[in-house]
Amino acid sequence: MIRSVRSTNGARNWLLVRGVGAIIVIYAAVSNSVILLFLGLLLNGAGNATNLQARYAGTDLAKPKQRATAISMAMVATTFGAVAGPNLVNVMGDVADSFGVPTLAGPFILATVAYLLAGFIFFVFLRPDPFLVAKAIVKQEADHEKHNHSAKTTEKQLMSTIAKRGIIVGTTVMVLTQMVMVAIMTMTPVHMQHHGHGLQEIGLVISIHIGAMYLPSLVTGVLVDKLGRTTMSVTSGVILLSAGLLAAVAPGDSLAVLIIALALLGLGWNLGLISGTAMIVDATHPATRAKTQGTIDVLVGLSGAAGGALSGMVVAQSSYATLSLAGGTLALALVPVMIWYLKKNARAS
Repeated sequence: MIRSVRSTNGARNWLLVRGVGAIIVIYAAVSNSVILLFLGLLLNGAGNATNLQARYAGTDLAKPKQRATAISMAMVATTFGAVAGPNLVNVMGDVADSFGVPTLAGPFILATVAYLLAGFIFFVFLRPDPFLVAKAIVKQEADHEKHNHSAKTTEKQLMSTIAKRGIIVGTTVMVLTQMVMVAIMTMTPVHMQHHGHGLQEIGLVISIHIGAMYLPSLVTGVLVDKLGRTTMSVTSGVILLSAGLLAAVAPGDSLAVLIIALALLGLGWNLGLISGTAMIVDATHPATRAKTQGTIDVLVGLSGAAGGALSGMVVAQSSYATLSLAGGTLALALVPVMIWYLKKNARAS
């Protein structure tokens, strides 16, 4: 399925699937059908692979030293929607009311229009397909290499070993940052509500957090290309640790401190996702890249689900502060992972 998403027609089709899923959710709300609601959410979630693969698609024709920048460009394009989305719930609720649709189904009206419009843009403007062009270029280079017999077997084996490590480490970076970010973010609204904050204040904190997840991308992408994937992965771990510590010690009624903590949480996630994604692209061959990327994104998604599920248990049994400290400590594990990666590659070289 993931490989089909990485083509123009595949991306268009999955955006249409999400559009249909959103329509089914709206109809389910009107007809009060739980079964249709689950079906619509299932289709909507399945189509989400299109969005996740967009950051990889941005690297298809990018030079090796510009891949992180290309990833960041794809991510920063989502900033407006990511920040505006939580603040449009009330507006779209009013729109839904005007059509006689249940208020909470309002955002799915906007989603239907957005998905169908995005599918149309993919179909009309994304030609030729960059993924197919990239595969053709690599095939041409491989044929040229075979003709000249210039590559040595030992060099190929060495590069293969380093590439496997790159995939493992890149996956670890994205899995850890996703788990930590989702765990702390999920419980923050509950924590704020418990301390008397209203929905408007909660929405503000989450909007700033989401903005910090995407808005810095153009800068962080350049930094990942200039300073290196490992350096920025370590930086991600340190920033996530800072976010966890700050969230843990923040007074429950202090909106300003929570805003800073959640902004740091988003920034740390941003650095981890971009550097981890760049490592995966660096370590994979175009012939198998889409399949590998899809598999890794499944792991990242599952890690986020696990973080969200475990976060509730931790807070219920202990506290939000304990969760934040645990998340920050877990993120710091990126430091020894990067040290191991650098030492192994130095020995192999």
